Amino acid sequence: MPNKTNCEECANYYYDEEADCYCCDIDLDEDEMQRFLTYSNYACPYFNRYDEYGIVRKQN
Repeated sequence: MPNKTNCEECANYYYDEEADCYCCDIDLDEDEMQRFLTYSNYACPYFNRYDEYGIVRKQN
């Protein structure tokens, strides 16, 4: 299994002001959540590295 996913680097990870915490925008199903909580090297299939310069590169 690939290296563990770092949620803090994911574009789907955001701060929810109502809940006053960071949350994932992806709704994992029950099996995916079990793997996420159980395996220390879980690699999220929805991981999308946040890249603030990616949009600029696409425009050029």
